[in-house]
Amino acid sequence: MKILRYLLVYRRFLLIILTPLLLLPLPLIIRTKEAECAYTLFVVAIFWLTEALPLGVSALLPAFMFPLFGIMSSKQVASAYFRDFHLLLIGVICLAAAIEKWKLHKRVALRMVMLVGVNPAWLTLGFMISCSFLSMWLSNTSAAAMVMPIVEAVAQQIITAESEVDALEMSCSNGSTNPGLELDGRHLLQFLHSPFHSKVKTTRNEDAWKCLHHHVFHAGSPRARGTGWHPVYILTEQNLSPAETGRKSREDKYNGIFKVMCLCIAYSATIGGWTTLTGTSTNLIFAEQFNTRYPDCQCINFGSWFVLSIPVTVTILLFSWIWLQWLFLGFDFKSMFKRGKDKTVREQASARVIQEEYSKLGPISYPEIVTLVLFILMTLLWFTRDPGFIPGWSSLFPKYKGFATDSTTALVIGLLFFIIPAKTLPRTSNGENTVFGYTPLITWKEFQSCMPWEIAILVGGGFALADGCEVSNLSAWVGSKLTPLGSLPLWLIILISCIIVTSVTEVASNAATITIFLPILSPLAEAIHVNPLFILIPTTLCTSFASLLPVSNPSNAIVFSYGHLSIMDMVKAGLGINIISVAVVMLGIMTWIVPLFDLYTYPSWAPIISSTNNT
Repeated sequence: MKILRYLLVYRRFLLIILTPLLLLPLPLIIRTKEAECAYTLFVVAIFWLTEALPLGVSALLPAFMFPLFGIMSSKQVASAYFRDFHLLLIGVICLAAAIEKWKLHKRVALRMVMLVGVNPAWLTLGFMISCSFLSMWLSNTSAAAMVMPIVEAVAQQIITAESEVDALEMSCSNGSTNPGLELDGRHLLQFLHSPFHSKVKTTRNEDAWKCLHHHVFHAGSPRARGTGWHPVYILTEQNLSPAETGRKSREDKYNGIFKVMCLCIAYSATIGGWTTLTGTSTNLIFAEQFNTRYPDCQCINFGSWFVLSIPVTVTILLFSWIWLQWLFLGFDFKSMFKRGKDKTVREQASARVIQEEYSKLGPISYPEIVTLVLFILMTLLWFTRDPGFIPGWSSLFPKYKGFATDSTTALVIGLLFFIIPAKTLPRTSNGENTVFGYTPLITWKEFQSCMPWEIAILVGGGFALADGCEVSNLSAWVGSKLTPLGSLPLWLIILISCIIVTSVTEVASNAATITIFLPILSPLAEAIHVNPLFILIPTTLCTSFASLLPVSNPSNAIVFSYGHLSIMDMVKAGLGINIISVAVVMLGIMTWIVPLFDLYTYPSWAPIISSTNNT
């Protein structure tokens, strides 16, 4: 037992030592550049999947292994660790740092929820829409971390309001009334017939309900007439004490509310992230590796990615909302689509806490206005650089076609955040401007605190591996071995790729997963003579479908840390989300995405791979 304990404690250390040693026969026996590159790839991939070393540290291994094997020189490898992707990331992080510093994201989220309304189902949808919108521009982790405290406050306020109703029921069952807890009869009935209350079990204590009926609908009261009220029995187990009965009933009601609201934040943060090219690291990694491997293809940019992904995002978001509602609360269309001025106790509590949170922000400030303007300007410049159906602003520089990319726009706008003052010039009573200390919208220290350096190095390591696979001809060798897969139907190849990637990304980081699989799937597409985008687009999207476990991605971990979910809750909900997501992606890649990139035609920018191989 002591040996097992030592092995368990030092399992990472043993993995770090044994992995290179056990794989060492590969380059020693097969003395080719392909085998040496494969050895490096396997070692890095195992370290990424197991996280035996930090992801950024594992990504640095090609920097010294490739020169030692004679695959690439140190200068060539070093150039792979800083690409156009990193410039784009810097510009996006400048925007994200300013949005978070001045709390513009909180104002946007609360405003969107207020527009949707406080009906429980619509409230959940409002949180999903606001969180997914934020994660398009911020990191998924930041979006979930920002919205989750608001959701927690709303849920707690709902629980407080419904506890008053519970107290009223208990006071009536004890033969007493509490005027301080007297509620409007219509509100109470709406609560009693709501889907949340349907989980409460019954009691045979008719005297309690007679008391409650008398307490709310006083004899001869006008509001008691024409209400259509009928006695409703709360079901309880006869053997439970009144205190245990109340506790069990409250747990049944409240758990479903907390679970749905928590999961809607975790999944909507992920769903929103894949909508934009800059929304998640996997999209950026795909774009950079694709543009590096196929430099003659100029079809992947911010605008084209948004057009292909927005129908996918909206469809998955809608079906995910329906799935979570049905799984934990039941799906009551009648209560969802009711109209009228009367609101339930729950809805009043939700509206109150959201309005209070929004009021705390005060009027929109000068830094928020400037940040919002720069955000809109950056988005417009991304969309209009090369929209495809009309000439974009990049056509103003015909001599330098392809020189300006999305990173150019991001850097220009990002630089403005370090220049524009964070304060306006205050005026004295005489109307004269006073001197103040100059402070920009963001400082370098604030930018550094938001910059994900580990992701930047991880992506650089992925680029180095991709370059090594090309130089050593490992990619061509893999492609030749995958040629027999061309006999399978195309939709089946895409489905298998999506399922494999979705499964791996549950236990490995999204960035590491996409970095490992892109150099494999690109040669596969070339070997079977299929447009590479036909396979790469759906697998890139599926890399973000990490929904089953708290450790699958940081958004899940943040939500799980609040303590309202069990592992099985997340597994049940995440399995449905994964099935929905893969199905929608398959539908999209076989229908509306096809004409966007002419997917059924093998493009001229992709190489033609011969079926023979002399390696």
